Amino acid sequence: MSRSLSRKQLMILIAVDTLVLLVVTWLGFATHNRSLADGRWLATFIPMAFAWFLAAPWLGLYRAGVADRMQDFWRTAIAAALAAPLAVLLRALWLQQTVIPVFGLVMIAMTAAGMMLWRLAWAAWTARKLPADGRS
Repeated sequence: MSRSLSRKQLMILIAVDTLVLLVVTWLGFATHNRSLADGRWLATFIPMAFAWFLAAPWLGLYRAGVADRMQDFWRTAIAAALAAPLAVLLRALWLQQTVIPVFGLVMIAMTAAGMMLWRLAWAAWTARKLPADGRS
């Protein structure tokens, strides 16, 4: 029997997904010795968050039976691979710059890594909270 994510679970997934995207963005800026004070990081974070929240639901990352299964963690990498190119394009338009393909590849890798770690932790935590028969 299929169960739904509770409103609280959905809000946690969305909030922590946003936090992970924020941390990945800030780490990217920190590795380039860029200041966060000028707000330029928003030109990376906002397009990535927009693109992530388009791709993730399409891949079921906010559905019970997908979001809470360790076997489906790979979907986060696919979502990152779909979201990052759009985010890079939107960022380039925002900053009136050219698209940098290497930046897109790095964004895919870092977003996928951060999200997969978080989503594996979520799946492990929710699996622990469910009874053995899978009913909540």
